[in-house]
Amino acid sequence: MSAAAAAATGTSVFTVDGVHCASCIAKLEKGLPELSGVVSARVNFSSKRVRVEHAANLADEDIQAAIVRLGFEAIPFVGDGDVAVRRENRRLRTALAVAGFAAMNVMLLSVSIWSGATGATRTMFHWLSAGIALPAIAYAGRPFFTSAWRALRQGRTNMDVPISIGVTLTAAMSLYETATGGAHAYFDGAVMLLFFLLAGRFLDSAMRARAADGVAALMRRVPNEVRVRASDGSVERRLAAELAPGMRLLVAAGERIGADGLIEQGRSSVDRSLVTGESVAVPVEAGDTVLAGTINLTGPLTIRITAAGDATMVADIARLMENATQGKSRYVRIADRASRLYAPAVHTLAFLSLVGWLIAGAGLHQALTIAVAVLIITCPCALGLAVPIAQVVAAGALMRAGILLKDGSALERLAEADIALLDKTGTVTLGRLQPLAGMPEDPFERGVLLSLAQASRHPLSAAIADLLERRGVMPVTLTARTEKPGLGVSARLGERLVRLGRPDWVDDFTVVPEGTVSAFRIGHGDTRVITFGDALRTDAVMAVTRLREQGLAPRLLSGDAAGVVAAIGDLLGIDGGSRMAPGDKYQVVDQLAAQGRKVLMVGDGLNDGPAMKRAWVSIAPSSGTDVSQLTADLVFFGDRLLPVPLAVAVSRRTMRVVRENFVLAIGYNVLAVPLAIAGHVTPLVAALAMSGSSLIVVANALRLRSAAR
Repeated sequence: MSAAAAAATGTSVFTVDGVHCASCIAKLEKGLPELSGVVSARVNFSSKRVRVEHAANLADEDIQAAIVRLGFEAIPFVGDGDVAVRRENRRLRTALAVAGFAAMNVMLLSVSIWSGATGATRTMFHWLSAGIALPAIAYAGRPFFTSAWRALRQGRTNMDVPISIGVTLTAAMSLYETATGGAHAYFDGAVMLLFFLLAGRFLDSAMRARAADGVAALMRRVPNEVRVRASDGSVERRLAAELAPGMRLLVAAGERIGADGLIEQGRSSVDRSLVTGESVAVPVEAGDTVLAGTINLTGPLTIRITAAGDATMVADIARLMENATQGKSRYVRIADRASRLYAPAVHTLAFLSLVGWLIAGAGLHQALTIAVAVLIITCPCALGLAVPIAQVVAAGALMRAGILLKDGSALERLAEADIALLDKTGTVTLGRLQPLAGMPEDPFERGVLLSLAQASRHPLSAAIADLLERRGVMPVTLTARTEKPGLGVSARLGERLVRLGRPDWVDDFTVVPEGTVSAFRIGHGDTRVITFGDALRTDAVMAVTRLREQGLAPRLLSGDAAGVVAAIGDLLGIDGGSRMAPGDKYQVVDQLAAQGRKVLMVGDGLNDGPAMKRAWVSIAPSSGTDVSQLTADLVFFGDRLLPVPLAVAVSRRTMRVVRENFVLAIGYNVLAVPLAIAGHVTPLVAALAMSGSSLIVVANALRLRSAAR
């Protein structure tokens, strides 16, 4: 490619069907750059998308054709990226249900044959089994048959090829045996094999579908419809997608802001937890900047739009989350290497078995039976279960301990983590503002304060009301209660004026108190300055200590002020960064990853989403936002932080069991394959042996049931 062409590059994104493993990813990322004009290709495994950097003069149709030549179906991405993932998820779920139904019924019919049925009775049960199994195989086997045919048509092979050959030959031989009145049919082995394989593929697809939910939930934070002041002064409703810089946006109290902009009129408080993660509302007035997705709390605002749609900060956060690097698992890399060896090795073994027995004088039927047995018995079900079954049992143990495991592969990554980045608000702290000092002790004054607090929607008033209500305080009747946006709430207690709000509004302070404070005054009495803070989780110090003992260097990240972060860091004995926007946290994680560090990110806010997505592994509290919970690999419940080091301990024990399972699975193949080649195993026995090896792996994994105690 010439220097001029290299300078003019473009980006194309395609939704790619058929990406199931690390081998598929490697095939696309290595194969596409061989096309003249393609600079690089990057596969997003979760969303099943490939992003191609290419010369500007290279047409999308040429890139799409190259993807097809590599054995995949591709369509240009047009903005609804998770459609292909969810479509495959539904298809696999249906296929799994069909295979499960067929397996149960065919196995039930097989019991009669195993019990000694002969002659016409045996043939009848074989035909009944064929009537159930053959349609089920044709339908449930489509994911494997389609993938295998696509690969073979392009002169390639994959792991679905031997599976498809084994299932097809088993069904064909069983049908031949049934039609000729033979004693053996193996419909049960074929449908059992499909059921086990579909179960693993469905779980993989479900994980990818969940990964797309985090970005979708984030974008739902921006309202679809907003009010705009037209040039003639009238007010009209418009879709957020129709907004453009320069328009005037009208936002009432309690509404979410639909675009980034500058306040032209109005005074209010804005909940900016979307960006900073901090629960304290920020006072804003004319000239201040506000961001899409944040909440206008107390007063109407007129905002001149500076950025809308894909140019807003919330859209930037979504892009950071979507573009975060994937494919982090060491076992995925092992699977990649194994997949390149598995298919040719199995084909070679089965073919050599067929040819060897024919040379030895066996009939075609016997030789085919042995070859099929080799194909089935070498099915890597036990090897495939080594990781997921341990993850399932560990997930159950974690759930009983109040920890939800959302992504099974996260246990492997969590076991390898070597540094822990902790968000402050809502993670090491409870994320709930609480009055710490200045509250009145007199019951009557408390009743007046509660009545004022209940009349306001401000977060500080809500914190006061929550505390007093939990303590059983009864509100005192007040009259003429009025809230002034950005200032506070006032009322009449008889002839006396009572106020709750900004200190400089409630009283004439020479020096306005610093920090998160609110003032309360009855008539001409003394003014009480109520200070607020976010309390540490009760076990935060112990949790940080355990993380350090486990070899994870803890570090604090926060969007809060430097003094607040330093104070919390001193209590925990760790360093921290302050005033950090979502992009700043993302950069910290990205830099650590570039240094080879495996980052555990623990956060609860939308602003933590990109960093959590980029991190090696992530954990969120159940009190966090829906985006953080959807993005996180694990979610813990309750007000304690100790579940974080507990999850680390369970993950490390789980990976020990996984390694044991690999030894057991490989040992099974070392023993079983020679027996199959020697002709001592029928296809049915091969299917049962394959299932038996899986049961051994399952039994070993069950030791993890007590891992979280």
